[in-house]
Amino acid sequence: MEFAAQSSVEGRAWIAALPALVDRLCRRWRLLVEDGVAARGYHGVVVPVRRGEERCMLKLTWPAERSVDEARALAAWRGRGAVLLLEADAESGALLLEWLDATRTLDRLELRDAAQVAGRLLRRLAIRAPEGVRPPRDVAGDIGVSLQGRQERLGRPVPEGWLATASGLAHELGANAGDRLVHADLHYGNVLAGNRKPWLAIDPKPVAGDPEHAVPELLWTRVDELEDAEAIRRLLAVLAGSGQLEVEKARGWAIARCVDYWLWGLENGLTEDPKRCRRILAALA
Repeated sequence: MEFAAQSSVEGRAWIAALPALVDRLCRRWRLLVEDGVAARGYHGVVVPVRRGEERCMLKLTWPAERSVDEARALAAWRGRGAVLLLEADAESGALLLEWLDATRTLDRLELRDAAQVAGRLLRRLAIRAPEGVRPPRDVAGDIGVSLQGRQERLGRPVPEGWLATASGLAHELGANAGDRLVHADLHYGNVLAGNRKPWLAIDPKPVAGDPEHAVPELLWTRVDELEDAEAIRRLLAVLAGSGQLEVEKARGWAIARCVDYWLWGLENGLTEDPKRCRRILAALA
């Protein structure tokens, strides 16, 4: 996996300083680094640590400001449906989190069972959003305004009818969105098994709006397991039913965000995800 910090001088300096940063945080929060390999994602690393008898995970993010919204959301949830935030240092991009089992995610469950768990989590996480969380009208506005220009630059890959529908839905849904805290990256790999609760969400990219906004990731990340359009519609129904969601609102966000993600995927050199978005749109649009 690529590592974002490797792409800049500042990021490479951050990588070089990681051992000293971990040592400083361990002294500050009275942690001991456990034996085992640190996990690495695109934007950071997660180091297994212990505080007294408590196993924890020390997450270090590059750039550091990416941790601010995550910490804000986790602090608001206070462990309700999500990993528990124990400590945070915004300046260094450090979060101390409760230990979860990274080897057990919802990807390991049969899709219908995984979707039921994820839908219930969507509802559980839908508390009133704290101040500072980006509202979906901004997200939707960015989608609606940008789609046509991106479509033209990429050679018009998306059928024009789908593009127009997505643009209209983005404006409508953004204008009428609620005030719930939404985990906008809740795919099956971002739900881990825990000790305190069976399943807890990690790595939120929070927005303030309607929980239906989070449905598209739960469609496109495992759509390859679905045989046909009817199976895609059944998965949407399972997610909506288990999460007490409005089916038409979930469908609308799926259409708007699938068109956006299709174009984003092409802009970033992805080959399979645009095909997945096409399948979902063919089933729902």
